[in-house]
Amino acid sequence: MPAPNLIPVDEFDPDDIKPDITGVNLDGLAWRKSSRSNGAGGMCVQVASYGGGVLLRDSKNPDVALAFSRNEAAVFLASVQDGEFDDIT
Repeated sequence: MPAPNLIPVDEFDPDDIKPDITGVNLDGLAWRKSSRSNGAGGMCVQVASYGGGVLLRDSKNPDVALAFSRNEAAVFLASVQDGEFDDIT
């Protein structure tokens, strides 16, 4: 019987790893901002790769980031592109 909370090797997908950013110096990462950002100061969503996953943050609050696995980020971005959040303003 496998140990609890362990994923069998044949079911493991490295793109499901969510990075642990506890104690990480976020300023030391290579952040990119959207080409649609207006540059007027602080209205940017930024993205960085870290620990096999993807981090998102708001440039107005750079000390806080959301961590996603690559698969979670892909699903979120596909949902945005499909217009699933167009009613949120």
